[in-house]
Amino acid sequence: MPPRKRHNEESSQLQKPKVLVVNDHAASLFALQTILLNSPQSHEYEVLTATSGTEALRQVLAHKFAVILLDVSMPGMDGFETAELIHSHPMSATVPIIFITAYYADEMNRMKGFSHGAADYLITPVIPEVLHAKVSVFIELERKNMLLEKQKGELAVLNKNLQVQQMEKLKRVNAALEAEIAERRQAEERAQALATRDSLTGLLNRRSLTEQLEHAAVRAARQQEHLALLFLDMDKFKSINDTYGHDAGDDLLVQMATRLRSAVREADIVARLGGDEFVILMEGLPSYAAAAQVAKKILAATAKPFNVQSQQVRTSVSVGIAMFPDDGQTVQDLMRSADLAMYHAKQERRGSIQFFHPELNARLIERRQLEHELEQALENEEFELYYQPKVDVRSGRVAGVEALLRWHHPRLGVLSGGQFMPAAVETGQVVPIGEWVIAQACAQARAWQDAGAHFPHLPIAVNIAIPQLYANLPEVIYRALRKYQIAPSWLQLEITESLVIRDVEKATSVLQEISESGITIAIDDFGTGYSSLSVLKSLPIDILKIDQSFVRDLGKGAGDNAIVAAVVNMARALALRVVAEGVETEEQLAILRDLGCDEHQGYLFSKPLPAAALGEHVMQAIRA
Repeated sequence: MPPRKRHNEESSQLQKPKVLVVNDHAASLFALQTILLNSPQSHEYEVLTATSGTEALRQVLAHKFAVILLDVSMPGMDGFETAELIHSHPMSATVPIIFITAYYADEMNRMKGFSHGAADYLITPVIPEVLHAKVSVFIELERKNMLLEKQKGELAVLNKNLQVQQMEKLKRVNAALEAEIAERRQAEERAQALATRDSLTGLLNRRSLTEQLEHAAVRAARQQEHLALLFLDMDKFKSINDTYGHDAGDDLLVQMATRLRSAVREADIVARLGGDEFVILMEGLPSYAAAAQVAKKILAATAKPFNVQSQQVRTSVSVGIAMFPDDGQTVQDLMRSADLAMYHAKQERRGSIQFFHPELNARLIERRQLEHELEQALENEEFELYYQPKVDVRSGRVAGVEALLRWHHPRLGVLSGGQFMPAAVETGQVVPIGEWVIAQACAQARAWQDAGAHFPHLPIAVNIAIPQLYANLPEVIYRALRKYQIAPSWLQLEITESLVIRDVEKATSVLQEISESGITIAIDDFGTGYSSLSVLKSLPIDILKIDQSFVRDLGKGAGDNAIVAAVVNMARALALRVVAEGVETEEQLAILRDLGCDEHQGYLFSKPLPAAALGEHVMQAIRA
């Protein structure tokens, strides 16, 4: 029988390799299991599941696995603890583990995962083809190991029973075994390449970068030299990816990798951490100025348009620079410093260069403390709504109010929403805070309605953030209206123009349902999001609020007057009311009146006030 045919028959008789999927979230577990079972190679392996670290350990004791897909974030025993226990047992010490997490930007967790012996690290949502490719390598390794074990057993029997006259046959078996070993080595080399290289760009991955950085730091310390670590993040990548599709996004990443390699020395190391983040390691640099010079060269190389699917696409990179040993004497500290500098660059001005400086650490500590305190703010009843009137331009009558969130911070005093809402977005507090704002606005409307007929009908406008569009917003609103027995006409929603154009289809669907209930919808900060007329026509909106940046310079030049006039004329064509934000002078109000604006809002009439003070102010205006 030919060796290859016998090899196939032996493989078919072997027990199938097993894959273990560990995830406490039922939907995620089902999704990963489905991806594996839909693989073209799914007939070659079995898929077992576990919903906790404890259950995973029981499975590992009962079965031998080719690879384990392990969720990082699990209650009780998390993925890192589970991995450590799995690898501490002799039976499972060498089982490859691929960590899977939903936290895209958590770099420290990924480094922690590799320190616990991870073979790879995937971010959800997992791309099926990538998962299939990575799993198939370990399945092939396990299949060959199983085949080798079987053949080793057969060889032992042959060596015990065969006589000298069977030596030729034994040589043939040994030759086949050597071929299998050669194939196994090739498979191990392929697995090593997958473990050390980014599969899309061919650049080093995070694990390999960390190893290279450790060696480079030792050399730099011994030779008393500097080395620079540059963290790069592509600007507007998500927008490009959403507009042109993921294939175009992948093409752009590959082109970006090519330009980065061409912009640095051959000896410099270029790595991709994942997503649109790249890192460049440069040894032997004499100074900070030399690092800045390289960063400028990178900015110039990436500023030229990219040709993506026959489209000219422009992007830029924000660069953070940290130097060894000044900005960190360990790998972790240096990477953290460079990452902080890059984050600061994106905040200051996209497409810029920033060096690390100690103040960034203080900012990070303050930000983390603020995030921790924010988690307790609702429970401690530290939030309050202030209200700023919207006034009819012609009659001077108060036509409504905008609810503005304030945080009575026990340490920092009264904070406006702009000072803490970015932290709320990162910590996932936007939705519960938004629900509190809606309920509180409805409660205040009920209080004003109970004040009697002499108090005017003042619709209360609340601002909506993008996570709320995906959190059953209509039901949240209807529940608050029912609880306080408020008619929909008492409530308005204000949504920023930039928020709408991120996902027009989703926004239209949610807003249409809300609008049909009788709630008024306004587009806030109009003029800053660059939405098209067709987008505005498709949305169920009633009001356009002109951003204060256009109102601020009214009367100082013809340009801003013309912009406001154009917005008013467009609103008239769409049968929308126009509210001007940030009105502070009588001259601005007079111009808005001449241009046909409907309402104004700003310090000229009133700053934002607590509910009681606002009520007194409104009644004084009525009596006047």
